[in-house]
Amino acid sequence: MSVVICTRNRADLLRKAIASVVRQDFPRSLYEIVVVDNGSTDHTREVVSEFEVDDRVVYIREERTGLCVARNTGWRSCRGSYVAYFDDDAIAQPGWLLAIGDAVERCGPNMGAVGGRVDPMWEGARPEWLSDGIAGSLTIVDWGPSEMVIPDLARAWLVGANMVVPKALLESVGGFDPRLDRYGNNLLSSGDVFLQKKIAERGYSVVYVPKIAISHLVPLYRLDQTWFRSRFYWQGISDAMMYTIERVPSRRQRYRAALGRAVRLMRSPRRLRSLVLPTTDPDTFALKCFALIDVGFIRGLLGVRR
Repeated sequence: MSVVICTRNRADLLRKAIASVVRQDFPRSLYEIVVVDNGSTDHTREVVSEFEVDDRVVYIREERTGLCVARNTGWRSCRGSYVAYFDDDAIAQPGWLLAIGDAVERCGPNMGAVGGRVDPMWEGARPEWLSDGIAGSLTIVDWGPSEMVIPDLARAWLVGANMVVPKALLESVGGFDPRLDRYGNNLLSSGDVFLQKKIAERGYSVVYVPKIAISHLVPLYRLDQTWFRSRFYWQGISDAMMYTIERVPSRRQRYRAALGRAVRLMRSPRRLRSLVLPTTDPDTFALKCFALIDVGFIRGLLGVRR
């Protein structure tokens, strides 16, 4: 198994992430850790070198910016048959690798992707205006206590912070689409979900196993309404990008789709009010965020690029 950690200028968080994997109670000979440095300018290289006395830890420098680019570099550089994606601001909970190994063995050859729970590590107090309906944008995942095959990726999904995919399948589907997910300072997203869609389309299962659990940092700067407004606007742009990749629409088809979404938004005075009025009510702020997805989708189809 290969654990891939993509990182950029988060050296101190990366140190904790690597340490949490190295400490796992799992046979040393059965896994490696591949750190993909996506053009860091801090002391990332020095942090990884602290762990390179352990031959399980491999450092790779990738100068081409982009999370999906780095993730693709990771799986292409792996020696393991399974690629476990893990974030540089996460902590693997005890038993994480054992749970992955058990799930891979039980799920069999039809398993396309498997992942699990992501618990938040709050850097600040959770705001009162933050409802569960939008908290998932902070990479919080909890689909319940039971293992399940995810039936509908529009309603439940795995996240790239805690997701395992067979290397051969990654190669077969072409890996992550570099047109999606973080690039520079934007909040483009959904590269992980789009990959799962491609996997499911090939007839493989996407499986949620809650015992495959990690903790993930929720930094203070994200506990702000400005960040959420931007995050959900960019989710709309991400959705528009996925629509364009999947359907390859003509310009006329893009404009018609944008018009349809605009009409839907205009027909809801409550959603329109939520866009312009400040609020601390959790339900109303969630409505604002979902309306911003529509705005981003429309803008994305009309030609927004990075």
